[in-house]
Amino acid sequence: MKVIESPGDIREEVGRLRSAGARVGLVPTMGYLHEGHASLVRGAAVACDLVVVSIFVNPIQFGPNEDFERYPRDMARDLEICREAGAGLIYAPTVEKMYPTGFQTGVSVGRLSRPLCGAMRPGHFDGVATVVAKLLNAVRPDMAFFGEKDFQQLLVIRRMARDLDMGVEIVGMPIVREADGLAMSSRNVYLSIAERERALCLSRSLATARSLFAGGEKDAALLLKGVAEVLKEAGVTPEYAELRDVETLEEVGRVEGPTLLALAARLGATRLIDNTVLGR
Repeated sequence: MKVIESPGDIREEVGRLRSAGARVGLVPTMGYLHEGHASLVRGAAVACDLVVVSIFVNPIQFGPNEDFERYPRDMARDLEICREAGAGLIYAPTVEKMYPTGFQTGVSVGRLSRPLCGAMRPGHFDGVATVVAKLLNAVRPDMAFFGEKDFQQLLVIRRMARDLDMGVEIVGMPIVREADGLAMSSRNVYLSIAERERALCLSRSLATARSLFAGGEKDAALLLKGVAEVLKEAGVTPEYAELRDVETLEEVGRVEGPTLLALAARLGATRLIDNTVLGR
């Protein structure tokens, strides 16, 4: 498993393998990998002949008061996880390689970037779209794999790839959870023992909404009331808890088809997100 740092070198290496007939999959990550990331790599390895994993903590998707400097990093551990999961190449550019002096171009995806996390983190999805566009241009994969925990991100990237005729299939993979239901996240390491226990209310609130929906409830306000009650009992105030169309992210008043229930909350200084799709 080779580690490559420059866009020219990764393009050349992947191009050589593609010319030999390899179908290429890309798994973009910011490192500090966990089982959720490993599941993406394994899924890519089933669908593709060559799996490229990118490891890059992207500074332009962090706001001025966010955790770029302290974002967890452990390259040695990441490489071992990638190797065990079936990665063939690692693309780990430096910030200077990704954004050389004079860099001034960005990618912005319109309406999909505005609600939910986009409203809480202005400019975040511009940074995400820009770095993913650069990764796709450097690797030129046939398929790229993203986790559904970041569901809005998945929709933004899928829209970008479609709108810009990138010729890559964007694949969403299921959320991977801890045994107690907490969605796996690199930021979980920030949580204290007490905060982690309280964080379980996120997945419990989603389970409550799923149960209400399974019992026939379709009214968005009543479904969200069930979510709010579980969060309030745990002493957690969400940044948002909303029901949105699963493709357009438009608000819905009733769940009549596949609908995204997404929420975000802070546990201490740690911001966590989670979601489920009702009616799918």
